[in-house]
Amino acid sequence: MQLTGAEIIVRALADLGVEVVFGYPGGAVLPIYDAIFRQNRVRHILVRH
Repeated sequence: MQLTGAEIIVRALADLGVEVVFGYPGGAVLPIYDAIFRQNRVRHILVRH
């Protein structure tokens, strides 16, 4: 199975023990958000600015 760069980033965060990330989606990071929502080890909290 071939992983995308975004999937590798999310997997690395989970392997390092990251449980929660905070942020808001935007064009450049949408692939990372897709990868976050396809797994269940790292939770995302939507923030506002």
